[in-house]
Amino acid sequence: MAGRLAGKVAIVTGAAPRGEGIGNGSATAILYAREGASVVLVNRSAERARALHETIAAEGGTSLVCVADVSRNADVERMVAETVTRFGRIDILVNNVGMGLGGTAETVEESAWDKTFERNLKTALLCAKHCIPHIRSAGGGSIVNISTFAAERGILRKGGMVAYTASKAGLHGLSLGLAADFAADRIRSNVIAVGAVWTPLSAAIQKTQGPDFRAERLKAIPLGIEGTGWDTAWAAVYLGSDESRWVTGATLPVDGGVLSILPG
Repeated sequence: MAGRLAGKVAIVTGAAPRGEGIGNGSATAILYAREGASVVLVNRSAERARALHETIAAEGGTSLVCVADVSRNADVERMVAETVTRFGRIDILVNNVGMGLGGTAETVEESAWDKTFERNLKTALLCAKHCIPHIRSAGGGSIVNISTFAAERGILRKGGMVAYTASKAGLHGLSLGLAADFAADRIRSNVIAVGAVWTPLSAAIQKTQGPDFRAERLKAIPLGIEGTGWDTAWAAVYLGSDESRWVTGATLPVDGGVLSILPG
């Protein structure tokens, strides 16, 4: 254990990947445990969360499986209660739940719009609402909101992504509000704007976008290399650790340069 998060208790929502491979949540949970944190693995799928727990345990790390739907207030209250009962405190909250149903402003279904906002924004609000009192009691800590570069730039994708883009932009606004409201409590709130990382979710999207999806995304990355969940996770380690104790209200792009470099 390198110890960058030694003694800290972290909740990671959407922790387990939806398929084979490493996602942003699972990579973050694994690195947090390697760095000495006790990690609460929050997932709707008990089977996938237990598999991640076993991976962490095999490396000597500490984790707790919590099966919950964090769009439901009662589930979030139970998640927090289970965490505090087991570990006695909360230092870090990683909001990693997200989804993206298709549609343009003309075609998006109202139900798809509502569900996307529920998953991408309401979940983060509910988790912050119930975790903040315990983070405050711990003397301060960190909220890390996993977002996307699509909140900063429109995405050209077959079928449209208006609900996804709008809800993730809302997550950035929520993060800024949290940073302002709880700065006096030494609770930091920051966003990771993730680019075209290859994860189990990306693999699922490729099935709807066609076989050229992955290669076309790679062409748009100035660094010319594809990101992974580990790239997101190392940023989350920094923002969760005391190394970032003077960083709040920030958006950290992890995108291979997409947001900052325009093609000539």
